[in-house]
Amino acid sequence: MRTLTRSKAVAGLTAGLVVAGGGIAWADNIQDDIVNSSTGVTLVAGSATGGTANIKVIGNNSDGAVTDPGCNWDTGENPLVLDIVTPSGVTANPDPLSITGCGVDKTITFTASATAQSGTATVTIQSSPAGGGGYNNQVSIPITVTRPNTPPTVSVTGIDSTSYVIGSEPTAGCSVTDAQEPGLTATPVVNRDALVDGLGDVTVTCSVTDAGGLRGSASTSYTIVAPPNTKPSVAVTGVAHGASYEIGTAPTAGCEVTDAEDGNSSPAAVVTGTLSHGLGSQTATCDYTDEGGLAADTASATYTIVDTGDPTIEGRISPTAPDGSNGWYRTAPTISFACDDAGGSGIQSCTAGTTLGEGAGQSVTGTATDWAGNTATDAVSGIDVDLTDPTAGFDGSIGSVYFGTVPPAPTCTAGDTATGSGAAGCVVTGYSTAVGTHTLTATATDVAGRTGTERLTYTVSAWTLNGLYSPVDMNGVWNTVKGGSTVPLKFEVFAGSTELTTTAGIGAAFTAKAITCPSGAATTDEIEILSTGGTSLRFDTTAGQFIQNWATPKKPGSCYAVTVTTADGSKQTANFILK
Repeated sequence: MRTLTRSKAVAGLTAGLVVAGGGIAWADNIQDDIVNSSTGVTLVAGSATGGTANIKVIGNNSDGAVTDPGCNWDTGENPLVLDIVTPSGVTANPDPLSITGCGVDKTITFTASATAQSGTATVTIQSSPAGGGGYNNQVSIPITVTRPNTPPTVSVTGIDSTSYVIGSEPTAGCSVTDAQEPGLTATPVVNRDALVDGLGDVTVTCSVTDAGGLRGSASTSYTIVAPPNTKPSVAVTGVAHGASYEIGTAPTAGCEVTDAEDGNSSPAAVVTGTLSHGLGSQTATCDYTDEGGLAADTASATYTIVDTGDPTIEGRISPTAPDGSNGWYRTAPTISFACDDAGGSGIQSCTAGTTLGEGAGQSVTGTATDWAGNTATDAVSGIDVDLTDPTAGFDGSIGSVYFGTVPPAPTCTAGDTATGSGAAGCVVTGYSTAVGTHTLTATATDVAGRTGTERLTYTVSAWTLNGLYSPVDMNGVWNTVKGGSTVPLKFEVFAGSTELTTTAGIGAAFTAKAITCPSGAATTDEIEILSTGGTSLRFDTTAGQFIQNWATPKKPGSCYAVTVTTADGSKQTANFILK
């Protein structure tokens, strides 16, 4: 098929350009045999069956007879070659068309493609035989293209494999193509009846019926399979290989399992290795075998538990405060140590307690050692201990003496050991001038407050008191005397063999105490010599006697006990009846 071109006779080639009175002289007519038909050629789009029409050349004034004598075509001239011009999608055969003479029908067969459009088929002159004049081109063939109802074309989309791992299958869809109904669609029907535990065959079907009742369908199947079992992997978590962790702070070892099929998990690690006092090496091991029987490569991490912290130690002394003076202990104190290793490996050794001996400025150091070898020390110092009493020594003695001749108490001197606290002083107690045996105590005191004593015994002898002498009778005799008389009381005082002659020295005291007179026959003796002198005590150097005059009461019939008492406590008593 060619497009229309001009030639020597192109002017007015179409039927609409034929003008009888326009001054154009037509040589011959080109006609189709359906020029007067209104139906034209009917074609079915996409069909191999075609429709036909005839084309011929006749004389201008001829009635179309083959033997038309009016044909302007001379025998022997070149053929008339026509290019068949058809609507879109319509094919003419033969094309081009060669006509070799007038009055001869030439058949043209038309076919329509699936996309052909209705229209009018015409011809154009491609070449013409020699001769004068032009051609009256009257060819105009109506062509009607019809389309029959075709079933829709259906396919399943989204499925591009014959098997899918469970959980990874795609979403199926339907694709529909229909020449008559471009918007026709279909919904996939997925049949999973054959699945067992989610595994097995699945069939997807797409089907649709068009408005003309024609049905199109397609189906495809695939298999849902279990995922391939891949080897799991494990890793130790919580602890690092080669790391050291302080005792009590070591993290918990665990396992991290990665498995594409069974899923990830975090089981506990198996920890091996024996610790001593919480110290040493341990190994965390992780193993895992999946449900398909595949085992992961064993993972392990070896780490060490260490103790870098020092223990604690505290020195203690008992008693806590000195029991002596001036910060000295008088009893041996005990030094002990309290050791602890809280949160550590524990105490391996702790210095034992000790009791101090005597000495000044003593110090004891203790050491705490834990099982990791860490140590700590503490000292208790500046301790003064005095365990020995000082000594006391008299600087003189007294011996045996008589009353009134007792010398002063001797002094004493304190002594102490070289390791003691030192002497602080010495005092003497127990001194007495009274008659009797006495014990002097020398008490020495040291700086620590300890004391030491020394004792010294001496005797103070009483005087010898002789009398009362005549005229007074002794030895149970009742002396009778007239009341109001003065009776001389005569006596002697001896300190051992020494007679005392000084009234001030003897300290004599005289008492007269009324007593019950004797009943019955009592021994009596009348006082023959009465005194007329004063009543003051005196010493009669001629007689060598002390004389004390007693003025008797004027109470006839009364009785008295008269007692002479010297300063040493010696006594002589005489009984009197007043008459």
